[in-house]
Amino acid sequence: MADGRREPPPYGRDRMRGSLGSGSPYEGGGRGGGHPSMRGGYPPQGTAYHTQERRPTWRNPSPGPSDMHSLPSTSAAVSTPAFSTNVHEPPPQPQPSSSGLGNMGRPLHRPSGRGRRPLADTLRTRGPDAPSKHGTTGQPLTLQSNYFKLLKRVDWTLYHYQVEIVPPCASPRLLQSLVNEHKKLLGGFVFDGAQLFTACKLANDELVLHSQHDRTGDKYELHINRVAVVDMTDETGIQVLNLILRRAMNGLNLQLVGRNLYDAAAKIPIREYHIELWPGYITSIRQHENDVLVCCEIAHKTMRMQTCYDILRECQRHDRNFKDAFRRAVLGCVVLTGYNNKTYTIHDVTFDTTPESTFETKNGKISFIDYYKNKYNLRIRDTYQPMLLSRAKKKDTRSGDSELMALVPELCQMTGLTDSMRSDFKMMRAMADHTRLNPDRRIERLETFNRRLQTSPESQEVFKVWQMELDRRLVELPGRLLPQEMIFFSTTSNGVQAGENADWTAHFRDNPMFATVRLSRWYLVVPGRCQREANDFLNCMITAARGMRFEISNCEIIPMADDSQGTYSRTLDAIINRDPQMIMCVVSNNKSDRYTAIKKKCCVERAIPTQVMVQKTITPKSGNVRTLMSVATKVVIQMNCKLGGVPWKVKIPLNGLMTIGFDVCHDSKDKSKSFGAMVATLDHDNRGTPKFFSTVSHHSSGEEISNYLPLNTVKALTEYRREFGELPKRIIFYRDGVSDGQLQYIYDHEVRSLVEKLGQIYKSAGIEQDVLLTFFIVNKRINTRFFDHRLNPRPGTVVDNVVTLPQRTDFYLVSQSVKQGTVSPTAYNVIYDTSGLKIDHLQMLSYKQCHLYYNWSGTTRVPAVCQYAHKLSFLVGQYLHQAPSNMLEKKLYFL
Repeated sequence: MADGRREPPPYGRDRMRGSLGSGSPYEGGGRGGGHPSMRGGYPPQGTAYHTQERRPTWRNPSPGPSDMHSLPSTSAAVSTPAFSTNVHEPPPQPQPSSSGLGNMGRPLHRPSGRGRRPLADTLRTRGPDAPSKHGTTGQPLTLQSNYFKLLKRVDWTLYHYQVEIVPPCASPRLLQSLVNEHKKLLGGFVFDGAQLFTACKLANDELVLHSQHDRTGDKYELHINRVAVVDMTDETGIQVLNLILRRAMNGLNLQLVGRNLYDAAAKIPIREYHIELWPGYITSIRQHENDVLVCCEIAHKTMRMQTCYDILRECQRHDRNFKDAFRRAVLGCVVLTGYNNKTYTIHDVTFDTTPESTFETKNGKISFIDYYKNKYNLRIRDTYQPMLLSRAKKKDTRSGDSELMALVPELCQMTGLTDSMRSDFKMMRAMADHTRLNPDRRIERLETFNRRLQTSPESQEVFKVWQMELDRRLVELPGRLLPQEMIFFSTTSNGVQAGENADWTAHFRDNPMFATVRLSRWYLVVPGRCQREANDFLNCMITAARGMRFEISNCEIIPMADDSQGTYSRTLDAIINRDPQMIMCVVSNNKSDRYTAIKKKCCVERAIPTQVMVQKTITPKSGNVRTLMSVATKVVIQMNCKLGGVPWKVKIPLNGLMTIGFDVCHDSKDKSKSFGAMVATLDHDNRGTPKFFSTVSHHSSGEEISNYLPLNTVKALTEYRREFGELPKRIIFYRDGVSDGQLQYIYDHEVRSLVEKLGQIYKSAGIEQDVLLTFFIVNKRINTRFFDHRLNPRPGTVVDNVVTLPQRTDFYLVSQSVKQGTVSPTAYNVIYDTSGLKIDHLQMLSYKQCHLYYNWSGTTRVPAVCQYAHKLSFLVGQYLHQAPSNMLEKKLYFL
């Protein structure tokens, strides 16, 4: 179904630096006679790309008509938690001794002289006298998780010192070597170029040490002054722990690609699709409830057995305007350069510069050909190929690197998947066989990682210096299995159990929908060549609707001569004037421009619910129309919801409840714009039919979401009062799309402004007591996994101990059942709560909400209101690019 389009993953955002200088203006795209592609070997982990020469900013020597392409502005960097091990920069070359750690990430504390703000502490939302966050409802379970415990460790107190080098030194490597000369005195330490953290307190709070450059003989003084004692539970202490772990992993000979470490030696080739998978690890370490735990998740990086030069040659063979075709193929892509093991995002292509072009160095001009030959012993075979341009990050330009960097297509290996690859079901299935690991295989891989970490000499040395010992077993922890929910199809029925796999699709054969809206005025728009399939599918829909007691009258079929975008627009204009309840459109394929035109016409210009179906979806397999009954049933349910009906309910023993979900999606055309969608479910009493309210706010770069969130919540309150004559007694807010680094901002701005606005509304209504509000942060992009006797936990499994954080009221909930791979739990973090509900009630209420997404007769990973908000924001950000009509606010038209 076109209405069920999947959201494509965004391009990778990891951009690293390269260099470029100007050269000869030759207008030739690869006249080298079809040389084979050339990839450099992959050096061991830690190899860095450094040159002594200064790299000038690139200038286009003679822009021609075909090369007048301005570089797009680099999008704002996505902030990541300071304690993440997923740092952009690769670790430096390991020193002979592991007692000191190099500059393996961003500075732990940023000196004020550099104009960077200090790191924020972890948001603590749980007070010391707060009630217990450990629930008791449900069947007790003993689970395992992908964590390892630190059995032996030092008393986690770090001493923070400020280091000043006299005379000043700008080279990070030289700074590190000057400090490393004193590693016997310092013991275990972390140095980031300005700040020094040691496990042992130094003899004096102020020290002056003397170092000497090993090659030039220049002498330096190190002025070391004690600043503070670091609490290992705050951001700085957490980041230090992660740097220690990253140094210990150096002994595994892994390679840093983007943010994560991968094992190129264990790559898995899938030759029929010309790709290979690099297995790797995502790790983090921090203080949890009672212990310091190491989280380890299995990751895979997709590498294409194809260089940018291969793509260039394909474009030359198949496209007359190969330059534009090549640009379209590589712009925005992330490539890996094997000679220095770094990733770059391609921002532009220049055909005026070739590998024969030269750039300035302190020793004079040098061509790219000679540069790669001298530095990496790599021979560039096609000397006429164009050069790729990558924009350096701001922090790299501040350190003196060029703003634009050049890359040779021959040496750039493509990463990731194209849209055509993602749409290839067989290829994605072949990849899933290796990437979707079942729990037993995942556990085996985790144990192998642990053994390698324990037996590597370099890892052992790091653990020894820091007095750390890692448990060889996965962490065991208690969990609970919540009772199965009852699904109600009417107010008089006793309901049916959701089942062990939380899937009640089969029960639609014997039960009506909870509430339906009679569909009498509707139209079917169909191209002439699809008319036979549309008629057969229409009969299946009427049959399925009759079984669910959903009255559907025969629609008027509007045939079209062709399926062009303009024809759909003209046809819809004529139908809308007849005031239809719904319009169904059959399209021949998944072209987004046609889908966009239909949705804009009916969601923005007018307010008509639409159902868009792809011809392939309604075509019966092997000519048997009965195979379409399952699809027809789902479409009928979807159409009923878009009209205002409700297919089923679960019992929520709270009257006067309003549940809100919020999510954000960026505009696919303009990355500086975003759309925040809020969807609210209005429940006055448990026996009634819930109402819905949705709204979308557009905000551009620099505007804060907090400006819109309270206003949109007031709109939902107004709608609740209009429907039921009073304000809701209780509000549950689920906020999705928030990283750990944004928690403090969300609490300080969104939550506080929301509480203040709600207080004003309720006080004006004569209600003096505090608003009963619970504000959840919902996070489904997490690395935590759980195992129940080497199997997936069942839906309804809750974990609220051991791997949770002591400064939060948080828990994990497994709400889905998966048939392949390891199920992913969802993390819930209560950052504001005046409801007075027990943690058991909050956990059960969240699980109930996962049963109410009407596009799927089973549970979802997040509460239904979050899934609705994501669906709406994605529709607007990807296709509409503007807020929908206010006339649709009460309907789930975006399903």
